[in-house]
Amino acid sequence: MFPELFLSGYTTVDLNEIAIGRSHPLVHRLGALCREHRTALMLGFVEDDVAGYFNSLLIIDRDGDLAAVYRKTHLFGEEKHAFVAGDEIHTVEVAGVAVGPMICFETEIPEIARTLRRTGAEVLTTVAANMKPYGPDHELAVRARALDNRIPHVYVNRVGHESGFEFAGGSLVASSDGTTQASCGTGENVTEAVVRVGDRVPSVIDYIHHLRPALYGHR
Repeated sequence: MFPELFLSGYTTVDLNEIAIGRSHPLVHRLGALCREHRTALMLGFVEDDVAGYFNSLLIIDRDGDLAAVYRKTHLFGEEKHAFVAGDEIHTVEVAGVAVGPMICFETEIPEIARTLRRTGAEVLTTVAANMKPYGPDHELAVRARALDNRIPHVYVNRVGHESGFEFAGGSLVASSDGTTQASCGTGENVTEAVVRVGDRVPSVIDYIHHLRPALYGHR
């Protein structure tokens, strides 16, 4: 996993110079690397499409095939003027696991992770370019989404400076009870963690079993 807009860097200007389509040679090259190393890959990029530019997540399976392209549905700040918002929240099968992808700000919106969990996600993943001073917000939100849905949550965020922002780092893996299983800290780092999926959670603490939608006034 690599951060939001990893291929281009985090910017909302001159997108025509950095956007690529799904059939771009670089996508094929990444697929070949995944196939060679039997490793799935998730990273952010600016997607060029006839409908406009999207803040998207490229998901390639370990056999090198394109598993999905997820488009950020809830844009933040100046992103709203630069990108077209995606209109679908969906799980993706990666290496035989149902993954629930999110991008940055989306991890702060509980309904997105809940929708992914209710549609079969076994693990949540978030790629981010979260900047200071919002680091603590994401640290809490990532663990809360894991606990809310009783499934693991893998979060990777940028570090360094670009476009006038200082990125907060804080990449981590949260277990299904909301505890931090692994963390990269606030600097540049790489980590590896074994994430358990499919563990049965007692229904008394699995919040999905306690939902009463009629009470919440959903419209």
